[in-house]
Amino acid sequence: MRTAENRDEMLQAIRTASGLMVDILSPGMESLFGAMGARSGFTQVDGLFMDLGGGSVQMTYVDSTAGTSYDVLAAEAARSMPFGAAKLTAALNTQDTAQAAKTELRSTMKETFEGLKARFPSLKEQAENDEGITIYFCGGGFRGYGSMLMHTDPIQPYPIPAIGGYTVPGHRFIKWREMLHANNYEEGKIYGMSKRRREQFPAIVTVVQSLVEAIPRIKEVIFCSGGNREGVLFMKLPPEIRESNPLPLLPSGSLNQKKEILDAIATCIISALPKGYPTVFSPELLHYVARNIWQDMGDPDDANSAKALHNPISGQLAGLPGMTHQMRAILALTLCARWGTVPGPADKNLYENLQALIGSEFSWWCDYIGTVAGLLALLTPSFPSSDKALQEVVRFEPWTGHGLGKKGHKVGIRLKIFLGEDSRVGIRAGDLEGLFGRVGKGLPLGWKVEAQVEN
Repeated sequence: MRTAENRDEMLQAIRTASGLMVDILSPGMESLFGAMGARSGFTQVDGLFMDLGGGSVQMTYVDSTAGTSYDVLAAEAARSMPFGAAKLTAALNTQDTAQAAKTELRSTMKETFEGLKARFPSLKEQAENDEGITIYFCGGGFRGYGSMLMHTDPIQPYPIPAIGGYTVPGHRFIKWREMLHANNYEEGKIYGMSKRRREQFPAIVTVVQSLVEAIPRIKEVIFCSGGNREGVLFMKLPPEIRESNPLPLLPSGSLNQKKEILDAIATCIISALPKGYPTVFSPELLHYVARNIWQDMGDPDDANSAKALHNPISGQLAGLPGMTHQMRAILALTLCARWGTVPGPADKNLYENLQALIGSEFSWWCDYIGTVAGLLALLTPSFPSSDKALQEVVRFEPWTGHGLGKKGHKVGIRLKIFLGEDSRVGIRAGDLEGLFGRVGKGLPLGWKVEAQVEN
C-alpha cells in the first residue's frame, strides 16, 4: 500500500467504511517493528534481521547488547527493498522484466548488506570471521523457505511442528536448488506450505539466492514466529521486561513456589554438575527444571514422563516465545528423564528424534540432570519448605574421571552423594546409586556415571 498509486483513495475508503484512520508505516518503522517482533522471542540477539512479505523485503542489524538504544540504531539503519514474494513473482512471470528484476535484486541486496557492515563494525567483524553471521528471519516468505527446510531436514519426521525457533546451519540454508526442486517436483501437501506460498516459492528462492551471493559466510539462520504485530506490542513493554530472560516467566509448577527456595533447588542441581558442563544448561533453564520437579507427583511416572516430553513441543509451552527448537528439546528430554521411565512405544520416535536434534552429548546431559532432579524428589517427596531445607537433605561432590565401568575403560562422572541423617531413613544406598545406571543408555558416547552414597 505504501507505493500504490491509489493509496490515498484506499485510505479514504477504509476511513469511510470503518471510521478508522490508518497510518502507513515508513520503511524504517516497518523494519523496526518486524525486527523487534522477531527479536521478542529471544533473550539476547546479535545478527541480521530480515522480513520477507508480499511487497518488500527488509534488512537491518540488531545487537541487543549495544545499549538501551539498540532498537533506534536498528531502525535508523533499516532498509526496505521492493522485492516481496508477490511482487517478485509477478516480475519473474514476465519475460521482459524477469532478468532485470533479478539483477536489481542482487545489486540491492549486496549494497544493503555492505552498507550495514560499514555502519556496524561488529557486523563487519562477524562477516569476515570464519564462522560467519547469524540471520533471523520473519515474514511469510522466509517462513515458507523454513518450512521447506524443515520438510527436507535430515531428522524425519521432524519432532517440533512450530517454525518459530527452528535453527538451520548455514551449509544447509544455502541449498536453495534442493529446496526449489522439492517444491517443483514433490506432489501432495507439504507442512507449512499453502498453495499460494508454493506458487510464490520460486520468487522466495530468488531472494534467498541473492542473499547467499551477498553474504558468503552464514553461520546459522533462525526462523522467528514474531512479526510487526508482536514488535509493536513488544516495544510497549518496559525495557527491563523486554530484555529479561523469558524462561522464568513461562508457566510451570504451582503458584506458591517461593523464589528463594527455587534458587536453592537450582543451586543444588548445579552442585551435582562437574566443571565444564555445557553452558546451554543455564541457571534460568535449571530454575525452570526446579519448578517442575514436584509437578503432578500423584500421577504415574510413565504418564508424567509423556507429559514432560510433549509439553514444550505440543503442550502448554508450544505457542510461547523465548525458546529455540534446541531449548524445547532440552527441556523435553530433561524433564522426561526426571521421571526415570523409558518413553512408551507411541513416543519412542519422538524421543529419539529430539535426541538427534540436540546431539548425543546434550542428550546425555539431559539424562544426567533429569536423574539428579528425580533423586531430589525421591529424597524430598514434597516441595522443600525453605531454602535451607534441601541443604540438610543432600549435597553432592562431582568430578569427571577416567577408568569407570567394570573394565575401567569408560569416562564420565564420579558423583559422591552425602545424605543428611534424617534422609537415610527408609532409603537404600543401592537404590540411589542405581538411578544413575541408565544415564546415557542407548547413546553412542559410552559415558558413565558412578554414583556412591557416602556414610
